[in-house]
Amino acid sequence: MLFTVTHETLYTYSQPVVLGPHIIRLCPRHDGAQRTLNYELRIEPKPLLRSECLDAEGNSVTHAWFDGSTTTFQVISSFSVETCRDNPFDYFLERGCEHLSSVYRDDVKPRLSYYRSAQILDDRIRTFSNDLAAEAEGQPLAFLAALNHWLHENIVHEIRDEGAPQNSTETLTRRKGACRDLSVLFMAACQTQGLAVRFVSGYRKGDGRRPKRYLHAWPEVFISGGGWRGYDPTQGAAVADEHVALAAALHPVGTMPIEGSFGGAGATSTMDFDLRIETSG
Repeated sequence: MLFTVTHETLYTYSQPVVLGPHIIRLCPRHDGAQRTLNYELRIEPKPLLRSECLDAEGNSVTHAWFDGSTTTFQVISSFSVETCRDNPFDYFLERGCEHLSSVYRDDVKPRLSYYRSAQILDDRIRTFSNDLAAEAEGQPLAFLAALNHWLHENIVHEIRDEGAPQNSTETLTRRKGACRDLSVLFMAACQTQGLAVRFVSGYRKGDGRRPKRYLHAWPEVFISGGGWRGYDPTQGAAVADEHVALAAALHPVGTMPIEGSFGGAGATSTMDFDLRIETSG
């Protein structure tokens, strides 16, 4: 499937401000699931210095430094990406990794320890996760499918424009959440079972007739034999060719599309964005 995306973000300030350093995470990944055909990032005002690099978790990011003052800050990302994976299960589990108790080989565990480290969880999350694992008879893929299905069927999806994700217990208790909230709860349940998991930001094909489009979020799980594989609990499906990933990190803050600061006594800011997603194929 071919995605053509234009994502415009505009910050307007109440008075002239000085922009601090910014990190921009709007470059699509280029891997076995998607191929970036072209990418352009426009920044206004023009940075004094701009650097493209990989961050600590392997994401392609742009660092930008500024001088002078401004009353606006605009970032426009435009790209075309071809998604390549129409079958999200095009792999075989490695032998010996067919149970949650032994889901990774001993030589792989140290490399995944960062993504397996569970956050502070209460007993409700552990009970929820353990019950699903028992229903799945300890089989990793059955557990992931059951978790994805349960969240899709039992958590009401809501759109929340601003704010950090809810903690996993709040989402489980409220039975409501945005895509980022469902992703955090999915991650907590996986980490309880010793699975390596990370948070992903990106775009989804969705319904092109909607007047307003938004960034999307979903979790990825490292599967022995399959590598990092996405699950989308808001859709109740494994991720295939209808998603485009931008950045992935253990913590959602590491996937923020634009991260930075501004300085100016008493200055306030407003943010507006326009996201256009076209798909074909």
